[in-house]
Amino acid sequence: MPKHSGSAAARVVAAAAALALAALAAGPVQAAQDTGEAEAGRGAPVVLPALTPDLVAYYDFGHPVAGDPARERDRGRSGTDIELVNGGAAMRVPDRAFPGAGSALQTAQVSPATAGNDDWKAGVYDPQGVPSMGAFNAAEAATVMGWFKVTGDNPAPDSNTAAPDDRYGAVGLAGVLAGNSDGHGVRALLELIEVDGELRLVALGRRLDEGASQTFAAAEDWRRLLPPDEWVFLAATFDYADGTMALYRNGERLDGFYTVPGDPWQVGGPGEHRASPTDPAGIKIGGSFPQNTRERNPCNCRMDSLMFLDRELTDGQVRAQYRLMVSPRP
Repeated sequence: MPKHSGSAAARVVAAAAALALAALAAGPVQAAQDTGEAEAGRGAPVVLPALTPDLVAYYDFGHPVAGDPARERDRGRSGTDIELVNGGAAMRVPDRAFPGAGSALQTAQVSPATAGNDDWKAGVYDPQGVPSMGAFNAAEAATVMGWFKVTGDNPAPDSNTAAPDDRYGAVGLAGVLAGNSDGHGVRALLELIEVDGELRLVALGRRLDEGASQTFAAAEDWRRLLPPDEWVFLAATFDYADGTMALYRNGERLDGFYTVPGDPWQVGGPGEHRASPTDPAGIKIGGSFPQNTRERNPCNCRMDSLMFLDRELTDGQVRAQYRLMVSPRP
């Protein structure tokens, strides 16, 4: 896998630092005003009416929790607010992913050469399970989708090793944690990860908390699927009943392949198959460990309108959702 230049990594750090300094210079009052203006400019979530009953969580990064701009309000049905880790309100940046959109979430690796906990990421975590996410408890299926834009060097330098040329083997996008997760293990995840030494866009899922994961990897080069500085709509679906997954880009299904042979989700036997009967430990966005105890797989990216549903969307539904979002707004 090709290495990336140190100068590129330096640009990422400089960009993250500039964002943080700008937020500090503006001050908390100005930050609240900015996010308030973004909220005023955004109406109801841009979601197909047929999908609304299954929309467990939705984040457009224009709706800070009242009195706490470092947290983002869930506009789905569960009310699962998330934390903007380490960057707080400064992580909301003006960038339109689609017509009518407002601010987006900036995630980033901040200190590539330091083993610390300052990466910009988002999410929520409870080792006992997040009760508001009970829709994914014993779920038959799940879908994770939203808008993503690569804004820097990925995969990032591995800040947990001493070797300066080491890179993480994955780039975290967005996912639902498993019920027994330490902040890394997942039930349903969109990410970039190495497959046979090559980074690929994948859907990575786990049906049983104590069971094995399965990965469905896109066949096309990830750099063509996620070119720099271009907003892309991605979706991943997970069917826990039959052990299948799918990936989509801008509403169209992607060709791909499963990386684990056999039946890792153990759905080959008789009876009904569902995810483990546990509440997920949370959501992770832009990297692992949303509780901020460790750094792993940061994403130098922007994200918007992240959706977590407790159903498997069809090809037509993913396509229709994408077309709805890119349609001109009055």
